[in-house]
Amino acid sequence: MSRIETIGDCTLYLGDCREILPTLGKVDHVLTDPPYGTDAHAAGHRVLSIIGTRRRDRIASPLSFDPLSDETMDLVADFCAENCSGWALAFCQVEMVGKWRLAFEGAGARWSRGMVWVKPDSSPQLSGDRPAQGFESIALAWCGVGRSVWNGGGKRGVFVMSKHDPGMGHGGGKNEHETQKPVKLMSELVELFTNDCDAILDPFMGSGTTGVACVKLGRKFIGIEIEPKYFDIACRRIEAAYAQPDFFVSPPAPKAEQLGLGLEAAE
Repeated sequence: MSRIETIGDCTLYLGDCREILPTLGKVDHVLTDPPYGTDAHAAGHRVLSIIGTRRRDRIASPLSFDPLSDETMDLVADFCAENCSGWALAFCQVEMVGKWRLAFEGAGARWSRGMVWVKPDSSPQLSGDRPAQGFESIALAWCGVGRSVWNGGGKRGVFVMSKHDPGMGHGGGKNEHETQKPVKLMSELVELFTNDCDAILDPFMGSGTTGVACVKLGRKFIGIEIEPKYFDIACRRIEAAYAQPDFFVSPPAPKAEQLGLGLEAAE
């Protein structure tokens, strides 16, 4: 069963992208932050610092979502190659860039390159035995016909952006999702790789940051999220984005009634 919310030019699906993607039609671009690979879910990968003490405890703090499987990666890449007329961007740890390239090329998309988001305020390596991971990669592929085009000219694919961006979404406060991206970062990517009124799909919507960026910049948005908690947060944040007078976009249509709809109703 899938719940569907329509908020302005945003259509949000509560459900599993593996079931919902085959029911969707064409989109212009895919911009998504999928679950991390298996490496990032290993016990002890995340480190807790005990404030006010000299202790640095290495603990198993597993993420609340499952790692991205090869099968799901291939399914997303297949959808992009068959149904996307422009760019496909997927955040990932650096170890996964090669896998995304194989998935995109295997599906028939044209690999472009791996880009980098540098995080100046990322956590230090508290164990002290090696450098901290201060960046995430972004896999980039062109799914359209002919030569690829974007709005960045000769700009480098390196984005230096703090994880907490005051005045742009969560205002430096606690993120509402474990891997939430800054609105400022997602807005820059939307502006560089898409155009006015384009339809952008995020199969792993999370707390809806990509949707917020699309609202801000006048793009259409389709989001899929499997976790009800984060789906509700995304709905709230996207409604709030439309309510901001400085966004210069049309107000949202009346909130869709929250119905339990089968996938056949979503087609």
